[in-house]
Amino acid sequence: MTAQPPTGNEQLFTRIGDMVAAEKELRAQIAQGRVDGDIARAQLTALETELDRCWDLLRQRRAKEEFDEDPGQARVRPATEVEDYLS
Repeated sequence: MTAQPPTGNEQLFTRIGDMVAAEKELRAQIAQGRVDGDIARAQLTALETELDRCWDLLRQRRAKEEFDEDPGQARVRPATEVEDYLS
């Protein structure tokens, strides 16, 4: 999953919804043994990373809107940066 997430809020919500549905389906396939576990887990990890990047971009856009800045200036951050955040 190396495609760049879309930039508009509505597009982000649509993309997030699609990825959440794909994640649920993949988890179900793993649980039912319908897919190779190692390959499916690698796909799941990639999907989770892209979801994190989309959520991060959405948070950036909302913060910019809140402070009357241009949300279009928000940028997709590298997975290494997004994945290293502390909860």
